[in-house]
Amino acid sequence: MALALLGLQHVLVMYAGAVAVPLIVGRALKLAPEQVAMLVSADLFAGGLATLVQSWGLPGVGIRMPVMMGVTFAAVTPMIAMGASPEIGLTGIYGAVIAAGLFAFLAAPLVGRLLPLFPPVVTGTIILVIGISLMRVGVNWAAGGVGNPNYGAPVFLGISAFVLCVILAITRYGTGFVASASVLVGIVVGTLVAGAFGLVDLSHVATAGWFDVVRPFAFGWPTFDPVSVVTLCIVMVVVMIESTGMFLALAEICADPVDEARLTKGLRGDGLGTMIGGVFNTFPYTSFSQNIGLVGVTGVRTRYLAVVGGVIMLGLGLIPKLAALVEAVPQCVLGGAGLVMFGMVGATGARILGAVDFARNRNNLFIVAVSVGFGMIPLVAPNFFKQMPHALHPLLESGILLCAIAAVALNLFFNGLGSPADARDAALRQAAAAEH
Repeated sequence: MALALLGLQHVLVMYAGAVAVPLIVGRALKLAPEQVAMLVSADLFAGGLATLVQSWGLPGVGIRMPVMMGVTFAAVTPMIAMGASPEIGLTGIYGAVIAAGLFAFLAAPLVGRLLPLFPPVVTGTIILVIGISLMRVGVNWAAGGVGNPNYGAPVFLGISAFVLCVILAITRYGTGFVASASVLVGIVVGTLVAGAFGLVDLSHVATAGWFDVVRPFAFGWPTFDPVSVVTLCIVMVVVMIESTGMFLALAEICADPVDEARLTKGLRGDGLGTMIGGVFNTFPYTSFSQNIGLVGVTGVRTRYLAVVGGVIMLGLGLIPKLAALVEAVPQCVLGGAGLVMFGMVGATGARILGAVDFARNRNNLFIVAVSVGFGMIPLVAPNFFKQMPHALHPLLESGILLCAIAAVALNLFFNGLGSPADARDAALRQAAAAEH
């Protein structure tokens, strides 16, 4: 019973972040409420499977540690650009996700050699740009959502501010699990307040069923666009670098050493989990840092915590009524929470950059400055690449990918290729910075 409660605790801590990506992508692509709810169900179901792959393990796959898996924010912007393209759409997204997962699975043994390409000055810059890019979503949510005829209405701004204040108050005065789940609590309280203002539409919740299976390829058979595949493969490299640091940090917390062979199994788990995501109508998966932090806080280090959490996520994914309830949360409520969630992503990048030596190596300033500039192009000038070949738009419209390419290239130009040992230590420090 105690293990079940601790597993549920891990699910609740990650829940708001886990369902954020399907809500962002579904609403950005203007899917029907029923389809967005299906994305939420698929996300939880596939996340449960991915968590079981990592924590329970399969032959040659899975880190077999208390790792909870959720959809990565790093893929959001490029996937929205893909989905908005009539030639690519959702089926193209899922084809790219499956291909990127296969790439990650096959490339897992080589990631150790790629680590020197991604020192803190590169990863910190990329994560900073991810947070800044996502902040646009949170700000628009806070105003009521793009396309809302009452966009910017005082009631929307007021509720968003209220949710933000609730989250900050719980973070400041709460302790233990309550503080860890502050975003989820803020969303629940904000939804109740929004309901009092008549902003919560529960009609889809009433018509949704209590049980349904998550069907593979619900939007059709995947299609494979080469540029989209390459784009998400680059995203998966960043995800695997992050995961490497997370696994090393978790190994220290659990006093359970991770060697190269076990690290490869964990990265294969990321790849297989991402392939599962593509099959079940969802997106690339990675380990959630807040759950790794929770392991350190609670001191309970058994991998069966994550196994129980994965089973709970599987069960939640089979309840359409719950997914419909998540979809019914007003965008202004999500806006207050999004400012925290997405801001924390950017703050994590800034924290990683705090460990970079800018005083003795001024070239690092140029790496960050130019890479952030490239990352901001699609955000501040959406038509900047309008005259470029249409096939390149999924890549060029992703500030995250532009930033990643620029940061890697500039770091090689200014600093050269570091040693694998230094890169491994840097990945461990990065993971410590990401825990929150």
